[in-house]
Amino acid sequence: MLKRLSAILVAVALGFGLAHFAARQLGAPSWWPNRERDRNVRYFRDVLDTVKQYYVDEKKADYDALTRAALRGMLSELDPHSEFLDAEAYSQTEEELNNEFNGVGIQVEERDGHIVVITTIADTPAERAGIRRGDRIVSIDSKTIDDPSTEKAVRLIRGEPGSEVKMVFYRPSIDREVTYLLKRERIRLRSVRNTEISADGIGYLQITQFSERTGDEFDAALKELEKHDLRALVLDLRNNPGGLVDAAVDVCDQFFAKGELIAYTQGRTPESREEFRAENNHPRRTYPIAVLVNGGTASAAEIVSGALKDTKRAVIVGEKTFGKGSVQSIIEMQNGEGIRLTTARYYTPSGITIHEKGIQPQVEIEMSADDEARLRIQQSRTDLAGETEFKERFGFPPVEDTQRNAAEEVLRGVLIARPAPAAAAGAKR
Repeated sequence: MLKRLSAILVAVALGFGLAHFAARQLGAPSWWPNRERDRNVRYFRDVLDTVKQYYVDEKKADYDALTRAALRGMLSELDPHSEFLDAEAYSQTEEELNNEFNGVGIQVEERDGHIVVITTIADTPAERAGIRRGDRIVSIDSKTIDDPSTEKAVRLIRGEPGSEVKMVFYRPSIDREVTYLLKRERIRLRSVRNTEISADGIGYLQITQFSERTGDEFDAALKELEKHDLRALVLDLRNNPGGLVDAAVDVCDQFFAKGELIAYTQGRTPESREEFRAENNHPRRTYPIAVLVNGGTASAAEIVSGALKDTKRAVIVGEKTFGKGSVQSIIEMQNGEGIRLTTARYYTPSGITIHEKGIQPQVEIEMSADDEARLRIQQSRTDLAGETEFKERFGFPPVEDTQRNAAEEVLRGVLIARPAPAAAAGAKR
């Protein structure tokens, strides 16, 4: 079963090794002699044997350990997103695809020699504690992260539900370290939340990341809003780190005509292009849309915002997105291990690449790091009855969501010339 992700495109090649995969990609038969490869394999074997024979610490010079160290180095030299996955890391990746894992709820990436928090996952220990996008991991349970490896960091963060992990971060916005003692949980990811509609028919919903259930959750949320005379939609993709490409396509599918191009990926050869087209079997929704984005909007979330902007179906409001436009394939190898390999980049329908550029909003509204962090807490704690209870719990009053307010004003401007609908039953804010 093939699961496509923007940051993790799963292509499980059972029974095939890396050489077979590479041969297929390049169009050569797998049995064809490759003298350059064979020469380098012999050279690697000579170095391996030399290290094994002469290194001072015999235990560290174990063949298995040396081989895996070499594989980690080889993949990490390619780019920050390619890596070797041991059996534990590969299993954890499978857990993430199922939207469940044991941990604290942060998405991280290696950047500029640091392990950096891309975003915290909604309603998890990390978000509730106040960990922020851009925080750099300094240590985990007193183990210093001086060799930046996302695999190493994830392994240290994961653990049994109920166990505790002490994490130290450097926070650039205040130029000092902050420490958190977090209790691990079984993280069950929810994709679509905070669905609501105002009295004048402007709906709102937030997608926290793109998973296997996102398409169905989004479809159900839209149908619920449409029961209350939905006239326009604010789609909140702020701090959405991405996920499955197919889920992003399912979301766009609601607004595109059948057969219309939503996005495509392109690898190193012309024949590697893969197109994603709408397959909807419902009337296309044509109400105006505003998409909220910021620096934590990445990967599959950029596919959605890029496709809607590129085809003039939505206005983008907020701050420039992260700029993660590469596709990784996770290929199963021997012994339950695998590799994560960058194999393509994705493009908007008109051929614009987002990688390392991001999406520039048409309506730029910046929020301070403090207000953004507070707003995220507000969005995750809708259970609190009112402003007084919220302030007692967190020590500050709810902040104004200036980006959402701006998006709603843009949509109201679009709706001015349209006839007003009947009073929306059950409208709430």
